[in-house]
Amino acid sequence: MKTIVLGGYGNFGARICRALAADTGIALLVAGRDAARAQALASGLGPRASAVALDLQRSDLAAQLRALGVELVIHTAGPFQAQGYAVAQAAAAAGAHYLDLADGRRFVCDFPAALDTTFRQAGRTAISGASTVPALSGAVVDALCAGWQQIDRIDICIAPAQTAPRGDATLAGVLSYCGEPVPVWLDGRWQARRGWGGLQRQHFARMRPRLGALCDIPDLELFPARYAVRETVVFRAAVEVGPSQRMLAMLSALRAARLIPPPARWAPALNRAGRLFDPFGSGLGGMVVRVAGVDGQGHAAARAWHIAADHDHGPEIPCMAAILLARRLAAAPGPALPAGAFTAAGHLALADFAPEFARWGMVTDLEEGSAHAAG
Repeated sequence: MKTIVLGGYGNFGARICRALAADTGIALLVAGRDAARAQALASGLGPRASAVALDLQRSDLAAQLRALGVELVIHTAGPFQAQGYAVAQAAAAAGAHYLDLADGRRFVCDFPAALDTTFRQAGRTAISGASTVPALSGAVVDALCAGWQQIDRIDICIAPAQTAPRGDATLAGVLSYCGEPVPVWLDGRWQARRGWGGLQRQHFARMRPRLGALCDIPDLELFPARYAVRETVVFRAAVEVGPSQRMLAMLSALRAARLIPPPARWAPALNRAGRLFDPFGSGLGGMVVRVAGVDGQGHAAARAWHIAADHDHGPEIPCMAAILLARRLAAAPGPALPAGAFTAAGHLALADFAPEFARWGMVTDLEEGSAHAAG
């Protein structure tokens, strides 16, 4: 299957390219606006990889994809919070499947309604959010709550390593809602909370506690309906170095008071400044998903799933769902996934990720009756 990775030499795109270049069923195109950078990566990936210069803003993107014979488009060129669906529409027009790593709430949540008819008519599959959220997070909740009668609370926290590579686009995406009101399902009703505010201590199986702050991601909107959650769905991020987290909380408060412009414009500078804290951090990051509810026997239940990723391997996690889904599409003799447009929740099981976790030496823990339940 001829597969093009848009943003293929970026922080996440390069990881996906390295993984897929080893698959005999995939002919890989590393794509981006900088032909030299694309070629530099592709030249080291083996005979099934090549490079192409491609500008996603061009009106003839569909024609370019069709001329290249592309069968699958993997879109990694964020941030997605301010993007429309032109790339996905071009993929459908070119007769290609489509995956993206979007974590923008509106981009992912509105994706099926906007594009389902288009991809059904094309007979192709489009999946948005093929990343940590909601692909992996949904797979974890499905596994933790299998057979349960009721889910009351879901609490997720991602904890990146201080020294792990991160791109300016990623930081711009997470700063796009810094200090902005975020609708959150709390105590059984929608309430507004401040993005990157509400600091709360988070506990992990193999890491020291960290302060976590509210993030605006698709799960906050998808999961209350998908799992009929009675009380609360919350998602936080906990950076490793405390002063960095408090700085983000300060920016959030200043932006909420409209004393500063949107901080996303400062993403490159803040990314560089954040590296000053590297000596105080480590290469250990991870994630925890906590659930509480009623199990199949009618008893109150609480569980937590943890993952720890050392040696700066954490950024591999957001790439795994796209890699797994691409391999599924490439290996299937017939339709591997239904035609139409979907969010990534429910398309992969937690067991599907296990080989990728093992490949990078990541360790998972299951905690029954978590003492630090969602709240």
